[in-house]
Order: sequence, then structure tokens, then C-alpha cells
Amino acid sequence: MASRSPLRNRIEAGLARTVVWSLLYAPRGVADRLGAFYARLLDVLVPRLRRTAGTNLAFAYPEADAAWRKATIDGVYRSIGRLLVALARLPKITRVNVGDWIRYEGFEHYERAKAAGRGILFATAHLGNWELSAFAHALLTEPMNVVVRPLDNPFIDDLVETRRGLSGNKLLSKRDFARSILQALRANEPVGILVDQNSGADHGVFVPFFGKPACTNLTFAKLAARSGAAVLPGFALWSETEQKYVLRFYPAVEMTGDAEADTARVQAAIEAAIREYPDQWLWIHRRWKTRPEGEPRLY
Repeated sequence: MASRSPLRNRIEAGLARTVVWSLLYAPRGVADRLGAFYARLLDVLVPRLRRTAGTNLAFAYPEADAAWRKATIDGVYRSIGRLLVALARLPKITRVNVGDWIRYEGFEHYERAKAAGRGILFATAHLGNWELSAFAHALLTEPMNVVVRPLDNPFIDDLVETRRGLSGNKLLSKRDFARSILQALRANEPVGILVDQNSGADHGVFVPFFGKPACTNLTFAKLAARSGAAVLPGFALWSETEQKYVLRFYPAVEMTGDAEADTARVQAAIEAAIREYPDQWLWIHRRWKTRPEGEPRLY
């Protein structure tokens, strides 16, 4: 990968800080409108993202018509706008007001997993508000360990990571995280990992995802097998009626120790949640980029 220009990094960081500060200091209603505006601006300025989302939806939902796909993609950008607002305003979210932003559902699944005493692996995804979910859980219950991939721009990475750690969560770099995860699980701590991303063929296996083979990393399933930790799907999902998020924990996924079979089982749980809220998943990600040998490129 080509090195990034320091000038480009600084320009991008300046724009990012402007967006974040405007969302942080504006009154909440204004910030919500600004977040929606910034998401629409992203849509206009980077049209390839909408094209990717359209390709993904046609691939995953071949029975759906063009109007449904467009409405779903529009919803994705609304979801991105809400996420931007929450990320920017994390410094203002405390134990006192976190309930204005989010509430629990299915917390009994977490309690059961915690009582087992072998740690909890949260199988989560770019669904709803993945930034707020971990942040809020630290305020509502206990801090957790969050696996993150450093962003390409170091200035923006610093801006985001500072916010992620404000509620007490520990950030684990995706470049070297297995040992830290196993230590956390041995201490019966929760660990959150995004498991809905494309993997290269040299690091993953093809398992079904929306009925299509999707290359998926095996590391999550191997960590579960080695640790014996409970695997819980969990997502912060936007409720239009409540005008806030619901941090929903689903029943634990049964793990067998067979890495490929367990990976497929986790992906099925992720898919089921996305099918409930298709307009809150990040369809602009090239999830099916890696194809089985002989298949044409999707993007």
C-alpha cells in the first residue's frame, strides 16, 4: 500500500475535526440535522460507496426491487449520520445521561454468560451504532476490551481512539491482539470484535452469508475454542419510535470447537440481525470482495 502524504493526512484531519466539533458543540437538534447533512455530503462526494451498496444489495437480495434497494441505502446514510453525531458527542455522554441515548434489551444473556466465568466474546458488526454500543456498556455495566484496526490517517485515528476510551474501555490493536484477548477472557472480562468484514483468502474460509460464499477470518472462532468464552451477538440498534438506541444482546451462539463450522454459525447470527435491520448495516463495505477461485470479481 502506498504511503500517505502528510499534507493529505493533515487536510483530512482538519476536516474531520471541523465535523466533530460542529456536532459536539451544536445543540442536539441542530447536531442531528448536521449529522444527516454530512452523511448526505459523503454520499454525493464519494459516489462509489452507493454503487458498492447497490451491488451488495442486489447480490444479497436478488428478489428485491430497485426501489427497495434505494430506500435501504438511503437508510444506511441516515444511520451513518446518527453514528457521526454519537461519536462526536461521546465526551458529553456520562452515567447520568447515557439512558437518553440507549437502553438494554436481552441483558439476561449477558448475565448468564458472565456467571459462567470464562469471559465473553461479543460478536458484533457494523450494524446500528457500534461505537456507542461499547462506550455505553462501559458506563452501564463494566468496561470492556475492544479490538480496533488503526485508521490509515494517524491524526483521525488519535481523534477517534481518544473518544473510544473515555468511558474506560481498553483498546486492543488488531495487529497484535490474540494474547491480550485471551488474558482478558481468563479474567472473565468482555471483549468486543467486529466480525462482519471481508478477509483475504490466505487468512479466511468461505462460509455462507446471505446465501453467498463470503471469505471470513477464522480467528474469532479459534479464540472462542481456546478460551471457552461465551459468544454473544450484540448490537446497538436504532429505534425510530423511541428516538434512541437499543443495546440488544442475543442468545449465546453454540460453539463446537470446529473453527469453520463455528465461523459459519456466527456469521448466520450476524446475518439474522442484519435482516431485521437492513438499513442499519454498512452495505458500503465490500463484504464479498474476495471470491472463490474461478468466480468473477463483484466490484
